[in-house]
Amino acid sequence: MRFILQFAVLNLQFALVWFRPLAAALLWGAALGAWPAVAAEWPDSRVAGPFICRADFSLVRVEPVLRDLAQLQSDLGAMLGLTAPGERIEIYLFHDRVTYARYLERYLPNVPYRRALYVKSRGPGKVLAYLSRDFEVDLRHECTHALLHASLPWVPLWLDEGLAQYFEVARSERAYGHPNLVGIRASLRWDPPPPLADLEKKANLADMGRTEYRIAWAWVHFMIHGPPEAHKALVEYLGELRSGGEPGLLSVRLQQRLPEPEQRLAEHLRSWNRRIGSPDPQDHRSDSFSGRLPTIRE
Repeated sequence: MRFILQFAVLNLQFALVWFRPLAAALLWGAALGAWPAVAAEWPDSRVAGPFICRADFSLVRVEPVLRDLAQLQSDLGAMLGLTAPGERIEIYLFHDRVTYARYLERYLPNVPYRRALYVKSRGPGKVLAYLSRDFEVDLRHECTHALLHASLPWVPLWLDEGLAQYFEVARSERAYGHPNLVGIRASLRWDPPPPLADLEKKANLADMGRTEYRIAWAWVHFMIHGPPEAHKALVEYLGELRSGGEPGLLSVRLQQRLPEPEQRLAEHLRSWNRRIGSPDPQDHRSDSFSGRLPTIRE
C-alpha cells in the first residue's frame, strides 16, 4: 500500500514528500537547505534520461534498473502523452539501510523512516532509496511519482498511485505480470469492481486501504490496455491537467465515452491473458500521438 498525507500550507515555501509504502507529508522547504548534492561527495553518478543518479556505491551493479529509468519518460510520453520535464530529477542511492537511515536523520529529521521516498521543495525533485530486497520496484515507483509531478501541476491521489503502481514493475511485466492482477481477479469472484467515482472521493490517507490501491491500479491498467475510448479519456484528462485547466472528474469523462465502465473493467480483467492474443504492451497506443517519443534531455 502507498498513502499520501497532505496539509495545506498557504503563501509559504514547502516541500512535498511521498513515502513508499506507507505515507507522505508536507515539510518546510528549509528542511532541505543543507542538502549535499555536490557530485564530488558521491563515489558514483550517472545520467539516465531526465534523472541524475548519485550513489555511495558503484552504479554498475544497478545498471539494469537505470536503463529502465532512462526509458520511463519515453514510456510515459508514448502511453500517456506526457512531455519530458523541464528539470532534472535527482536520485540518491545508498548501499545499506543503516547509511540511508543516518542520512535521512541528518537531512530530513522530521520525516518518519520509510524504505524509499520522493521529495520536492524549491529545487528539483529528489528520490532516495537503498539497496533493499524491493529496491528496483521502489525506485521505479518513486521515479514515476517524480516524473508525474514534474510534468503536471497536480495529480489526483488515486491516479498518482495507480500510475506509480503500473510503472513500478519491469517493462515486460507491466501488462501481464503485476501482482495486483491476481488479487483483483480473485476479488471479482465475489464483488463487482467499485465505481471510479468512489476512488475520486478518496482524498485523504484515512480513506485509502489495500483494496483502494489495488482498484486504482486496475482502472489505470484498463485505461491503458482496454478499449480505445477509455485510453483516449485518460490521455485527454492528463492533457488538460498539464495545460492547467479544470478537467473535472475522469469518471464523468469515461462514462460519456464508454457506457457501463465498471462492467467493461471487470470483463477486461477477467479476460486479460497473454494466451488469448492480447496486444503487445510495448506497442500499445504508441500511435495515439505523433508517432514520435518525447525528447529526453541529456
